[in-house]
Amino acid sequence: MTMTHQETKSSSESRHGFQAEVGRLLDIVAHSLYSERAVFLRELISNAADACDKLRYLSLTHADLIAGDPELKVVIRADAQAGTLTIADNGIGMNREDLVENLGTIARSGTAAFLKQATGDAAKDLALIGQFGVGFYAAFMVADQVEVVSRKAGETEAWRWSSDGRGEFEVVATERDKRGSDVILHLKADAREFLERDRLKKIVTKYSDHIPLPIFLAEDGKGSGGKEERLNEASALWMKPKSEITEQGYAEFYRHSAHAFDKPWMTLHFKVEGVLEYAGLLFVPSTRPFDLFDPDRKNRLKLYVKRVFITDSCDELVPPYLRFLRGVVDSSDLPLNISREMLQHNPVLAKMRAGITKRVLGELEKRAKDEPDAYADFWNQFGAVLKEGLYEQNDQGDALLSLARFRSTASDKLVSLADYLARMKPGQEAIYYITGETLEAASRSPHLEGFRARDVEVLLLTDPIDEFWVPAVGAYKEKPLRSVTRGGAELEKIVNAAADKKPAPPAPEGIDGLIALFKLTLKDAVKDVRSSQRLTESTACLVAEDGDLDINLERLLRQHKRLDTGAKRVLEINPQCQLVAALTKRLKAKGNAEEIGEAAWLILDQARILQGETLEDPVAFARRQSEMMRRALEN
Repeated sequence: MTMTHQETKSSSESRHGFQAEVGRLLDIVAHSLYSERAVFLRELISNAADACDKLRYLSLTHADLIAGDPELKVVIRADAQAGTLTIADNGIGMNREDLVENLGTIARSGTAAFLKQATGDAAKDLALIGQFGVGFYAAFMVADQVEVVSRKAGETEAWRWSSDGRGEFEVVATERDKRGSDVILHLKADAREFLERDRLKKIVTKYSDHIPLPIFLAEDGKGSGGKEERLNEASALWMKPKSEITEQGYAEFYRHSAHAFDKPWMTLHFKVEGVLEYAGLLFVPSTRPFDLFDPDRKNRLKLYVKRVFITDSCDELVPPYLRFLRGVVDSSDLPLNISREMLQHNPVLAKMRAGITKRVLGELEKRAKDEPDAYADFWNQFGAVLKEGLYEQNDQGDALLSLARFRSTASDKLVSLADYLARMKPGQEAIYYITGETLEAASRSPHLEGFRARDVEVLLLTDPIDEFWVPAVGAYKEKPLRSVTRGGAELEKIVNAAADKKPAPPAPEGIDGLIALFKLTLKDAVKDVRSSQRLTESTACLVAEDGDLDINLERLLRQHKRLDTGAKRVLEINPQCQLVAALTKRLKAKGNAEEIGEAAWLILDQARILQGETLEDPVAFARRQSEMMRRALEN
């Protein structure tokens, strides 16, 4: 391709390196999607359709942007002689800054961390890309050189972006008669099948028939103005009757609207008529999108008004805890020229939001009841997000509590709060839970020993949001939610109410003296020292008093620099532990307060380690441990 003088002069000043995340994505695309190469066309057509949708919306208030060329469309041109495939649109177009930003970087946060999950295994990386979305970069699956010639609507200057996908791209000035973009793929030798007309027709019919924008295939393949064959139906899929749409049709629309590769876990297609009129085609993904926990918590639903695209991120359509939804909502009541500022306080949208939220939660409740195993898969992907709704104390709190599922000490499967209530022991007055960074850490906590020994079920909560929604909710069906790491675990009430209760083993004689010496030795390092009824195996544990921050929450806040110093904890020691019994016996026989005091510090540090805390003085801990081992070997 011949460059103009202006292009040659500017090229040395217009070379850019891809953002590191883009380079990694291109590497995954090249090595993982070989068997799925046809999807590149779907992605590029979707991008072209989005560009036309954006222009259609802007033209509502700026009619001059669409003047002279009002029929928005996508045109595919296959040039067998040149070995190029072009996907052209007359949409919004891009200027130089847009090309650099959109085709050289991935701006959404979380991308770098997400791409680190790539394994090199083609199947796993394909699933990863399905969560991430390939978009424009899918072009490099079939092309060894890609050019984008674009002119932004309302501007006179055009720009050419080009790259071989190996680390750099170039942006130079060029010419284009009208607004819009041409994506020109210089196909690899083994990708010439995508120049065949029948092959292109089949791909468009399979992947893009539902796009509400005409897609044409140029007959001459070289330029505009010639004969063009219409390839798709170009009707709004969400406005069709359900009986006319196949499962494959739903799946391809989902992949188009979400730029995803996975299949939808659940599809909701509905039309509401009455005081308000709107239609929706919503999907729950089967895999977690990479930006699910982006701090902005934006949803990705597209809003249409009377089939005219308005925005691809309308936060007012659903609450943030449903941001995993993908798809479209089309309103007949909103004005076509509504601005994003007006959307924020629109009463019509508020009513739509309430109706959509209730519908989604109702469908999830049905799936939870009818297909519990499938629902467990959904909960593992999106449960942490739904719990945000519990913390926000909205009017759907009861529905969300009903949907919530948990790991517990009583079952290998997820359990509901209703399941828990049905298994509560006589005398049990609370729903017990423990929080932890991981399931393994929570399930191995010494705080659970007494509950396990008495067969009392404890919920294992491992999502950071658990530290916040549980105190906000407080209770379920009038049963308080109570952490097992707090002071009064009230196990004695449950034991005393049991029909086959066994008498508790007597505490070793002299335990009160040992506790008194521990208090005297540890002084301000702990709030108190007392005998424990929750421990059956471990020597000791740290307990939070009622009113103090939960231990795991305090650790999280300190890790994120939100808390400088933590509250003092109660040290509970196990009176039945052999070590405690031996210390009690030694104190009574020899009265060696100094030696027992060193043991007190060791036991406190052990409890801190079990709690996941960092020792304040690891050197002193190591010295005491070595000294005690020396004495044991000498005796």
